[in-house]
Amino acid sequence: MKDGKRLQTMGKTLVRGIKMKIKVLKRTSNELKIEIEGEGHTFCNVLQKALVEDDAIEMAGYDVPHPLTSNPIIYVQTKKGLKPETAIRNAVKKIQKQNKEFRKTFEKALKAWQRKLSSTASAKLAESSKAS
Repeated sequence: MKDGKRLQTMGKTLVRGIKMKIKVLKRTSNELKIEIEGEGHTFCNVLQKALVEDDAIEMAGYDVPHPLTSNPIIYVQTKKGLKPETAIRNAVKKIQKQNKEFRKTFEKALKAWQRKLSSTASAKLAESSKAS
């Protein structure tokens, strides 16, 4: 791991305000093995799922050698014609799109709930006024 190089194109901010440190452990024409400092199962599971949904992925997986002391290691193997770093970029874009869609849908649901709550409170207020 000491000889791992940081993949500059992946050192970008993936989440607003959070910088990730990534080391390349292995790189061939269709394989990439990276270590992500300070992450755990949550991020890696989402990334792996997005990767395996791509038909150009031969295999994608991750390992956390020790949950208390290790950084996760992600392994991606692509089919011919797709660079593994391109596959990861595509997966990150897909995750960002899903997050954006979730946020939009969540905001709509929250507003609908607030309107319903407000109308219920108004109805109860009207009922209590009639009873007086």
